[in-house]
Amino acid sequence: MGPATSEIRRQELPQFPGLLPGLAVDSVDRTLGKVRSYLGMDVAFVSEFVGDVRVFRHVDAKAGRSPIRVGDSMPLEEGYCKKIVEGRLPELIPDTAIVPEALAIPVTRDLPIGSHLSVPLRLGDGRIYGTFCCFGFNADATLNARDLQIMKAFAELIADQIATEMERTRSRADKTRRIQAVLESQEPSIVYQPVFRLSDMRIVGAEALSRFHSEPRRSPDQWFAEAGEVGSKTMLELRAIRSALGGYRSLWKRGPLYLGLNASPQTIAKGAILDAMHGFPSERIILEITEHDHVEDYDELTQALAPLRAQGVKIAIDDAGSGYASMRHILNIQPDFIKLDISLTRDIDTDRMQRAMARALIEFGRETDTRIVAEGIETEAEMKTLKDLGVHAAQGYLLSHPVPIEQLWRLVL
Repeated sequence: MGPATSEIRRQELPQFPGLLPGLAVDSVDRTLGKVRSYLGMDVAFVSEFVGDVRVFRHVDAKAGRSPIRVGDSMPLEEGYCKKIVEGRLPELIPDTAIVPEALAIPVTRDLPIGSHLSVPLRLGDGRIYGTFCCFGFNADATLNARDLQIMKAFAELIADQIATEMERTRSRADKTRRIQAVLESQEPSIVYQPVFRLSDMRIVGAEALSRFHSEPRRSPDQWFAEAGEVGSKTMLELRAIRSALGGYRSLWKRGPLYLGLNASPQTIAKGAILDAMHGFPSERIILEITEHDHVEDYDELTQALAPLRAQGVKIAIDDAGSGYASMRHILNIQPDFIKLDISLTRDIDTDRMQRAMARALIEFGRETDTRIVAEGIETEAEMKTLKDLGVHAAQGYLLSHPVPIEQLWRLVL
């Protein structure tokens, strides 16, 4: 009962990856199965019109008896779909033997098709995506206008799902293009925010921070998050780490200044950071893991950190106090530094709840020999309060904005 090879073509066309990846596939397939079963048909499918061919995107068949498979293609002129959309064939055909136009189509005999229902899949902007079809190998005189209305109702639901996924796919493609453009432009650029030891107000190091100048203008966190959505976060983070290390090289000649580098657990787990640090004084590097980064497997992260620690790299938990995740990071990673988030340090001189939380983390640091660094210091009162509480070092706009390496060099002199 197989079709003529000239009618349905397998693997002759690209599978058009990206047009419908992840279209709630299970949902569409379940819909096809339910509608096909309800109508008592043998095969149901969703096809997409691509140029002058139709590509079968979803297929459901009774007991697997389908002459077509997902990914197969057929010239539009050789099937029913285009003719139905153009009004040359009726949408409801209970018996193809009494419709001369249907009998004239070779696939009617080759598949065979004894009964047929087909409705266009029309997107919200009016464009025809393709068709939603059911056919039986035999004629079925029970098929009626109500069955066609059911098909149309489900076709609207499927078209909505397709439109949603196409928009999602377009959005992902836009994100991929933006991130690729950033990588090709050698972004991000790096600035350095000095860290001051509070006991004598000397600069003891700096945190490397990324800056992006591409459109749309937005925060570095948003750029890295978008890179993560398209699978390029590690590449972008390693670019930033290498740039930061290269710019800081000259300062290490001035003395034992440390450099804080931000990295996600996912990038650390890939094991590429050690290679990026090759040739630099690893004992002067602090790897900062933000509270906001989700850790899937702490054992895996701990194992990935082990060779870095063996080379002298110190580990810091960044943004501590901004949420529950930071406490999990601290307990599982056992860092050398804890950096208090700006949400905890801002107005700490007037907020007793924030002081209590900071005091608890500082006491934890004393008990575990973990240094405490305060971020986001903007007032003298905040700095005095944190110093009185026992914070080791601080950074923030009160002390210095993030600056290019040349300006940091002058601050260190």
